[in-house]
Amino acid sequence: MQFSDRYLSIWVFLAMCIGSLSGYLFPNLSQIIGGLELSRINLPIAILIWGMIFPMMLSIDFKSIINLKYKIKGFSIVLFINWLIKPVSMAIIAASFLYFLYGNFIDPVLAKEYVSGMILLGIAPCTAMVFVWSNLAKGDPLFTLIQVAINDLILILAFPFLSKILLGFNSIDIPLDTVFGSVIIFILVPLFLAIFLKNKINSEKRIKSILNKSKSYSLFFLILTVFLLFFVQSKSTLQNPIHIILISIPLIIQTLFIFYLTAFSMKFFRQKYSISCPGSMIAASNFFELAVAVSITLFGINSGAALATIVGVLVEVPLMLYLVNISKSSKILFIK
Repeated sequence: MQFSDRYLSIWVFLAMCIGSLSGYLFPNLSQIIGGLELSRINLPIAILIWGMIFPMMLSIDFKSIINLKYKIKGFSIVLFINWLIKPVSMAIIAASFLYFLYGNFIDPVLAKEYVSGMILLGIAPCTAMVFVWSNLAKGDPLFTLIQVAINDLILILAFPFLSKILLGFNSIDIPLDTVFGSVIIFILVPLFLAIFLKNKINSEKRIKSILNKSKSYSLFFLILTVFLLFFVQSKSTLQNPIHIILISIPLIIQTLFIFYLTAFSMKFFRQKYSISCPGSMIAASNFFELAVAVSITLFGINSGAALATIVGVLVEVPLMLYLVNISKSSKILFIK
Protein backbone atom coordinates (compact mmCIF):
# COMPACT_ATOMS: atom_id res chain seq x y z
CA MET A 1 0.00 0.00 0.00
CA GLN A 2 1.56 3.30 -1.13
CA PHE A 3 1.19 6.59 0.72
CA SER A 4 2.46 9.76 -0.87
CA ASP A 5 4.28 12.32 1.27
CA ARG A 6 2.11 14.87 -0.45
CA TYR A 7 -1.06 13.56 1.21
CA LEU A 8 0.46 12.43 4.51
CA SER A 9 -1.03 15.37 6.45
CA ILE A 10 -4.51 14.43 5.23
CA TRP A 11 -4.04 10.80 6.25
CA VAL A 12 -2.81 11.86 9.69
CA PHE A 13 -5.78 14.20 10.19
CA LEU A 14 -8.18 11.40 9.23
CA ALA A 15 -6.38 9.02 11.61
CA MET A 16 -6.83 11.55 14.45
CA CYS A 17 -10.55 11.93 13.78
CA ILE A 18 -11.27 8.23 13.23
CA GLY A 19 -9.15 7.27 16.25
CA SER A 20 -11.03 9.64 18.56
CA LEU A 21 -14.43 8.53 17.23
CA SER A 22 -13.52 4.83 17.48
CA GLY A 23 -12.33 5.27 21.06
CA TYR A 24 -15.62 6.96 21.91
CA LEU A 25 -17.67 4.16 20.29
CA PHE A 26 -15.58 1.32 21.75
CA PRO A 27 -14.42 2.56 25.18
CA ASN A 28 -13.82 -0.92 26.62
CA LEU A 29 -11.51 -1.89 23.75
CA SER A 30 -9.75 1.46 24.10
CA GLN A 31 -9.08 0.77 27.80
CA ILE A 32 -7.81 -2.76 27.07
CA ILE A 33 -5.35 -1.59 24.41
CA GLY A 34 -4.35 1.39 26.55
CA GLY A 35 -3.55 -0.99 29.41
CA LEU A 36 -1.12 -3.12 27.39
CA GLU A 37 1.97 -1.54 28.89
CA LEU A 38 5.51 -2.49 29.81
CA SER A 39 7.34 0.00 32.06
CA ARG A 40 4.50 2.48 31.32
CA ILE A 41 5.22 2.21 27.58
CA ASN A 42 2.21 1.14 25.52
CA LEU A 43 3.30 -1.99 23.66
CA PRO A 44 1.04 -1.75 20.57
CA ILE A 45 2.17 1.83 20.00
CA ALA A 46 5.79 0.85 20.73
CA ILE A 47 5.65 -1.86 18.06
CA LEU A 48 4.36 0.61 15.48
CA ILE A 49 7.01 3.19 16.42
CA TRP A 50 9.65 0.47 16.22
CA GLY A 51 8.49 -0.25 12.68
CA MET A 52 9.15 3.39 11.83
CA ILE A 53 12.50 3.54 13.62
CA PHE A 54 14.06 0.45 12.07
CA PRO A 55 14.63 1.91 8.56
CA MET A 56 16.49 4.86 10.08
CA MET A 57 18.67 2.51 12.09
CA LEU A 58 19.36 0.53 8.94
CA SER A 59 20.48 3.67 7.12
CA ILE A 60 23.15 4.56 9.71
CA ASP A 61 26.68 4.61 8.34
CA PHE A 62 28.70 3.56 11.37
CA LYS A 63 31.95 4.31 9.57
CA SER A 64 31.06 8.00 9.79
CA ILE A 65 31.29 7.90 13.59
CA ILE A 66 34.86 9.08 13.14
CA ASN A 67 33.46 12.42 11.92
CA LEU A 68 31.46 13.07 15.09
CA LYS A 69 34.12 15.45 16.35
CA TYR A 70 33.03 17.83 13.60
CA LYS A 71 29.47 17.79 14.99
CA ILE A 72 30.31 18.90 18.52
CA LYS A 73 28.72 22.32 17.92
CA GLY A 74 25.46 20.65 16.90
CA PHE A 75 25.42 18.48 20.03
CA SER A 76 26.26 21.47 22.24
CA ILE A 77 23.50 23.69 20.82
CA VAL A 78 20.84 21.01 21.38
CA LEU A 79 22.03 20.30 24.92
CA PHE A 80 22.12 23.99 25.86
CA ILE A 81 18.60 24.64 24.57
CA ASN A 82 17.16 21.35 25.88
CA TRP A 83 18.40 21.68 29.43
CA LEU A 84 18.59 25.44 30.03
CA ILE A 85 16.28 27.32 27.66
CA LYS A 86 13.45 24.83 27.17
CA PRO A 87 12.51 24.13 30.84
CA VAL A 88 12.48 27.84 31.76
CA SER A 89 10.61 28.95 28.64
CA MET A 90 8.00 26.21 29.16
CA ALA A 91 7.40 27.37 32.74
CA ILE A 92 7.09 31.02 31.66
CA ILE A 93 4.79 30.32 28.71
CA ALA A 94 2.61 27.87 30.68
CA ALA A 95 2.23 30.25 33.64
CA SER A 96 1.51 33.23 31.37
CA PHE A 97 -1.34 31.46 29.66
CA LEU A 98 -2.87 29.45 32.52
CA TYR A 99 -2.55 32.02 35.32
CA PHE A 100 -3.08 35.26 33.42
CA LEU A 101 -4.65 34.86 29.97
CA TYR A 102 -6.93 32.02 31.12
CA GLY A 103 -7.35 33.33 34.67
CA ASN A 104 -11.08 33.97 34.28
CA PHE A 105 -11.82 30.64 32.59
CA ILE A 106 -9.96 28.00 34.61
CA ASP A 107 -10.07 27.30 38.34
CA PRO A 108 -6.71 28.36 39.93
CA VAL A 109 -6.12 24.91 41.50
CA LEU A 110 -6.72 23.17 38.18
CA ALA A 111 -4.61 25.75 36.37
CA LYS A 112 -1.69 24.98 38.69
CA GLU A 113 -1.98 21.28 37.85
CA TYR A 114 -2.04 22.05 34.13
CA VAL A 115 1.09 24.17 34.47
CA SER A 116 2.82 21.38 36.41
CA GLY A 117 2.02 18.87 33.68
CA MET A 118 3.32 21.20 31.00
CA ILE A 119 6.53 21.78 32.95
CA LEU A 120 7.02 18.01 33.20
CA LEU A 121 6.85 17.89 29.41
CA GLY A 122 9.39 20.70 29.18
CA ILE A 123 11.96 18.97 31.39
CA ALA A 124 11.63 15.61 29.63
CA PRO A 125 13.22 16.18 26.21
CA CYS A 126 13.36 13.66 23.40
CA THR A 127 11.21 10.71 22.55
CA ALA A 128 11.29 7.70 20.27
CA MET A 129 9.27 9.61 17.69
CA VAL A 130 12.30 11.86 17.09
CA PHE A 131 13.78 9.02 15.05
CA VAL A 132 10.68 9.10 12.86
CA TRP A 133 10.81 12.86 12.30
CA SER A 134 14.53 12.77 11.57
CA ASN A 135 14.03 9.97 9.07
CA LEU A 136 11.15 11.74 7.31
CA ALA A 137 13.15 14.98 7.14
CA LYS A 138 16.28 13.16 5.90
CA GLY A 139 18.42 14.15 8.87
CA ASP A 140 21.71 12.51 9.87
CA PRO A 141 20.65 9.21 11.52
CA LEU A 142 23.89 8.75 13.47
CA PHE A 143 23.70 12.28 14.90
CA THR A 144 20.07 11.66 15.87
CA LEU A 145 20.89 8.36 17.57
CA ILE A 146 23.77 9.73 19.62
CA GLN A 147 21.97 12.96 20.57
CA VAL A 148 18.97 10.98 21.85
CA ALA A 149 21.27 8.67 23.83
CA ILE A 150 23.11 11.65 25.40
CA ASN A 151 19.82 13.27 26.39
CA ASP A 152 18.62 10.06 28.03
CA LEU A 153 21.79 9.86 30.11
CA ILE A 154 21.58 13.51 31.22
CA LEU A 155 17.87 13.14 31.98
CA ILE A 156 18.53 10.71 34.85
CA LEU A 157 20.39 13.42 36.78
CA ALA A 158 18.77 16.60 35.45
CA PHE A 159 15.10 15.60 35.70
CA PRO A 160 14.94 15.49 39.55
CA PHE A 161 17.00 18.71 39.82
CA LEU A 162 14.76 20.63 37.39
CA SER A 163 11.64 19.20 39.04
CA LYS A 164 12.79 20.56 42.38
CA ILE A 165 13.49 24.02 40.96
CA LEU A 166 10.43 24.43 38.73
CA LEU A 167 7.83 22.35 40.57
CA GLY A 168 9.04 22.67 44.14
CA PHE A 169 9.35 18.94 44.84
CA ASN A 170 12.22 18.22 47.21
CA SER A 171 12.47 14.62 46.13
CA ILE A 172 11.10 12.95 43.06
CA ASP A 173 11.67 9.39 41.99
CA ILE A 174 12.20 8.98 38.28
CA PRO A 175 10.53 5.82 36.95
CA LEU A 176 13.85 4.46 35.75
CA ASP A 177 12.12 1.43 34.27
CA THR A 178 10.40 3.82 31.85
CA VAL A 179 13.68 5.52 30.91
CA PHE A 180 15.65 2.30 30.49
CA GLY A 181 12.69 0.53 28.90
CA SER A 182 12.47 3.30 26.32
CA VAL A 183 16.21 3.09 25.61
CA ILE A 184 16.03 -0.69 25.16
CA ILE A 185 12.85 -0.76 23.08
CA PHE A 186 13.47 2.30 20.91
CA ILE A 187 17.27 2.38 20.62
CA LEU A 188 19.09 -0.83 21.46
CA VAL A 189 16.77 -3.46 19.96
CA PRO A 190 16.28 -1.86 16.52
CA LEU A 191 19.94 -0.76 16.45
CA PHE A 192 21.33 -4.25 17.10
CA LEU A 193 18.86 -5.82 14.67
CA ALA A 194 19.89 -3.31 11.99
CA ILE A 195 23.57 -4.07 12.59
CA PHE A 196 22.85 -7.81 12.42
CA LEU A 197 20.86 -7.44 9.18
CA LYS A 198 23.52 -5.26 7.52
CA ASN A 199 26.22 -7.77 8.39
CA LYS A 200 24.04 -10.66 7.24
CA ILE A 201 23.20 -9.12 3.87
CA ASN A 202 26.59 -7.46 3.38
CA SER A 203 25.46 -5.65 0.25
CA GLU A 204 24.97 -1.88 0.02
CA LYS A 205 22.80 -2.31 -3.06
CA ARG A 206 20.40 -4.68 -1.31
CA ILE A 207 20.29 -2.53 1.81
CA LYS A 208 19.40 0.49 -0.32
CA SER A 209 16.66 -1.52 -2.01
CA ILE A 210 15.22 -2.51 1.40
CA LEU A 211 15.29 1.11 2.56
CA ASN A 212 13.43 2.29 -0.54
CA LYS A 213 10.73 -0.36 -0.04
CA SER A 214 10.43 0.39 3.67
CA LYS A 215 9.48 4.04 3.11
CA SER A 216 5.81 3.36 2.38
CA TYR A 217 5.60 0.93 5.30
CA SER A 218 7.05 3.56 7.65
CA LEU A 219 4.35 6.03 6.64
CA PHE A 220 1.71 3.34 7.09
CA PHE A 221 3.02 2.67 10.62
CA LEU A 222 2.97 6.42 11.34
CA ILE A 223 -0.70 6.69 10.39
CA LEU A 224 -1.56 3.64 12.51
CA THR A 225 0.38 5.14 15.43
CA VAL A 226 -1.60 8.38 15.23
CA PHE A 227 -4.85 6.40 15.05
CA LEU A 228 -3.90 4.33 18.10
CA LEU A 229 -2.76 7.37 20.13
CA PHE A 230 -6.09 9.11 19.63
CA PHE A 231 -7.96 5.83 20.09
CA VAL A 232 -6.53 5.08 23.55
CA GLN A 233 -6.70 8.74 24.65
CA SER A 234 -10.18 9.45 23.26
CA LYS A 235 -11.76 9.60 26.73
CA SER A 236 -9.41 12.38 27.86
CA THR A 237 -9.70 14.38 24.65
CA LEU A 238 -13.50 14.22 24.36
CA GLN A 239 -14.38 14.83 28.03
CA ASN A 240 -13.26 18.46 28.12
CA PRO A 241 -12.49 19.67 24.59
CA ILE A 242 -12.32 23.36 25.57
CA HIS A 243 -9.57 22.77 28.12
CA ILE A 244 -7.75 20.53 25.61
CA ILE A 245 -7.69 23.44 23.15
CA LEU A 246 -6.63 25.95 25.82
CA ILE A 247 -3.74 23.72 26.96
CA SER A 248 -2.64 22.94 23.41
CA ILE A 249 -2.12 26.61 22.47
CA PRO A 250 0.84 27.33 24.82
CA LEU A 251 2.26 23.88 24.08
CA ILE A 252 2.25 24.65 20.36
CA ILE A 253 3.84 28.06 20.94
CA GLN A 254 6.55 26.49 23.12
CA THR A 255 7.33 23.79 20.55
CA LEU A 256 7.55 26.29 17.69
CA PHE A 257 9.70 28.65 19.77
CA ILE A 258 12.22 25.93 20.65
CA PHE A 259 12.30 24.53 17.11
CA TYR A 260 12.97 27.90 15.46
CA LEU A 261 15.41 29.00 18.17
CA THR A 262 17.44 25.81 17.64
CA ALA A 263 17.25 26.06 13.85
CA PHE A 264 18.48 29.67 13.76
CA SER A 265 21.17 28.89 16.38
CA MET A 266 22.39 26.03 14.21
CA LYS A 267 22.43 28.32 11.17
CA PHE A 268 24.38 30.98 13.08
CA PHE A 269 27.05 28.39 13.86
CA ARG A 270 27.04 27.15 10.25
CA GLN A 271 25.65 23.67 10.90
CA LYS A 272 24.41 21.82 7.82
CA TYR A 273 20.83 20.68 7.33
CA SER A 274 21.61 17.03 8.15
CA ILE A 275 22.60 18.16 11.67
CA SER A 276 20.51 21.28 12.26
CA CYS A 277 17.20 19.74 11.18
CA PRO A 278 17.24 16.66 13.47
CA GLY A 279 18.81 18.80 16.19
CA SER A 280 15.85 21.18 16.03
CA MET A 281 13.42 18.24 16.08
CA ILE A 282 15.13 16.74 19.13
CA ALA A 283 15.13 20.06 20.99
CA ALA A 284 11.44 20.65 20.30
CA SER A 285 10.10 17.17 21.10
CA ASN A 286 9.28 15.57 24.46
CA PHE A 287 9.74 12.24 26.23
CA PHE A 288 5.99 12.05 26.78
CA GLU A 289 5.99 8.51 28.25
CA LEU A 290 8.10 9.78 31.16
CA ALA A 291 6.11 12.98 31.60
CA VAL A 292 2.80 11.08 31.71
CA ALA A 293 4.19 8.51 34.16
CA VAL A 294 5.57 11.12 36.57
CA SER A 295 2.44 13.29 36.41
CA ILE A 296 0.26 10.31 37.34
CA THR A 297 2.61 9.38 40.19
CA LEU A 298 2.73 12.91 41.62
CA PHE A 299 -0.79 14.17 40.97
CA GLY A 300 -2.96 11.15 40.17
CA ILE A 301 -4.37 9.62 37.02
CA ASN A 302 -7.39 11.97 36.89
CA SER A 303 -5.41 15.13 37.64
CA GLY A 304 -5.01 18.20 35.48
CA ALA A 305 -1.27 17.52 35.30
CA ALA A 306 -1.87 14.09 33.77
CA LEU A 307 -4.30 15.60 31.26
CA ALA A 308 -1.77 18.27 30.26
CA THR A 309 0.90 15.67 29.53
CA ILE A 310 -1.58 13.66 27.47
CA VAL A 311 -2.43 16.78 25.47
CA GLY A 312 1.31 17.09 24.87
CA VAL A 313 1.29 13.63 23.30
CA LEU A 314 -1.61 14.46 21.00
CA VAL A 315 -0.29 17.89 19.98
CA GLU A 316 3.23 16.71 19.24
CA VAL A 317 2.49 14.26 16.42
CA PRO A 318 0.67 16.57 13.97
CA LEU A 319 2.83 19.56 14.95
CA MET A 320 6.12 17.74 14.38
CA LEU A 321 4.81 16.42 11.08
CA TYR A 322 4.15 20.05 10.09
CA LEU A 323 7.71 20.97 11.11
CA VAL A 324 9.08 18.11 9.02
CA ASN A 325 7.35 19.61 5.97
CA ILE A 326 8.64 23.08 6.86
CA SER A 327 12.18 21.73 7.23
CA LYS A 328 12.18 20.00 3.86
CA SER A 329 10.94 23.06 1.99
CA SER A 330 12.50 26.00 3.87
CA LYS A 331 15.41 27.83 2.25
CA ILE A 332 15.74 30.30 5.12
CA LEU A 333 15.97 28.10 8.21
CA PHE A 334 18.72 25.70 7.21
CA ILE A 335 21.97 25.52 5.29
CA LYS A 336 21.19 22.87 2.71
